[in-house]
Amino acid sequence: MKILIGDHHPLFRAGLRLLLEPLKEGMAFGEVGTFDELVDQCRDGGRYDLILMDLRMPGWPGFEGIRAVRALQPDMPLVVVSASEDLGDIRQALDHGADGYIPKSSSSALLRGALDLVLCGGVYIPPMAVHASPKQPERHRQPEDRHWGSRRLSPRQREVLTALCAGKPNKQIAYELGLSEGTVKIHMTAVFKSFGVRSRTQAVIAAQAGAF
Repeated sequence: MKILIGDHHPLFRAGLRLLLEPLKEGMAFGEVGTFDELVDQCRDGGRYDLILMDLRMPGWPGFEGIRAVRALQPDMPLVVVSASEDLGDIRQALDHGADGYIPKSSSSALLRGALDLVLCGGVYIPPMAVHASPKQPERHRQPEDRHWGSRRLSPRQREVLTALCAGKPNKQIAYELGLSEGTVKIHMTAVFKSFGVRSRTQAVIAAQAGAF
């Protein structure tokens, strides 16, 4: 397994490497300290099985940088590991293509569990983002719009959405709800249509914004 770690703190990179090395035999790591180095490594360093990157490392161009890395390593899991626990940063990172967002304050057990989830095809969203209340003041919100998307969902579709917000992959959702993966995908399509979105991450963000 080949992992690329992008962070401008050498000690943090070393700590991540020590934490992840025992997880699988034959682990290989690439390490970079700036965003430009990260891009160069994604372009010229071969294919990676997992990319871990910090926000706002030297040369950070903004959240579009996540999409730039994604374009160079398509279909590879990309997880942000950041000191920021700002809800806006979490949502921006996920909306720009990250498969997970792990605060640096997380325990080592949580980090390993989050990476296991991402490597199984899920999306990891930290608890503070899943359970956060919308920031929009109540006086600016029409009462009937509070559940604008989720109110149109069937009970089963709401169960699928709840599991989706917990970052569970389709296979796990199917197992827990006693459904086939094909049926889960049908419900997922209905959820996307209800919220007017086209991806799992956008559905989760829309559900959170609607106080689901």
